[in-house]
Order: sequence, then structure tokens, then C-alpha cells
Amino acid sequence: RENSSENILSSANRLLLHEGRLMLAESTRLLDVYLFLFEDFLLITKIKRNKKKHGGSDTSLIPVCPSLTPELQSFIREGGFCTVLDQPIPLDRLILKNVEPI
Repeated sequence: RENSSENILSSANRLLLHEGRLMLAESTRLLDVYLFLFEDFLLITKIKRNKKKHGGSDTSLIPVCPSLTPELQSFIREGGFCTVLDQPIPLDRLILKNVEPI
């Protein structure tokens, strides 16, 4: 949703607390997602794999932000990327519950 008065992702002072892969159960299917937990919100992204190989280009030479986990750096070098799945979830509105493993 657009909000012209504030861009929630633009804060230069935001602290990334944790990131990692997760399988998200969505009604009848499982989604491979990558989570970014910031100090004020949770961002859920969908992992996309680039199926096309760029003719002769060496993706291992693509510069990747050193602050990303080695797993995510490797994924990006292989041509993968993450797209935002939904609006960021503010932590003050997030409820966590323990559930039994499937």
C-alpha cells in the first residue's frame, strides 16, 4: 500500500537483527521465503530463482553486499532474488505462538 508521507523501508538507522530462510505454509502449498527481522518490523520476501542463464556471463563476479549472510550472497550470485511478499509487519502488532512441527 502506498503511503506518500512515509517510506517505511527508507530509514538509514534501521537495525537488521536476524535474517534467514523459512518454509511458509499457505493454505494448500508451502512457500520458500526469506525473512528479514528488523528492530521495528518483519519483512517477508518470496525467493525467486532466475531460470534463464545469461549468455556467458559469470554471475560469481556480481558484487554482493558483505553484510548479507553467506547463504543469501550465494543465492544472489546464482541469479536468485527476493521480492516482497506483503507489507512489512510492525513488531508491535506481531503475535508469536509455538506450534508443533508438521
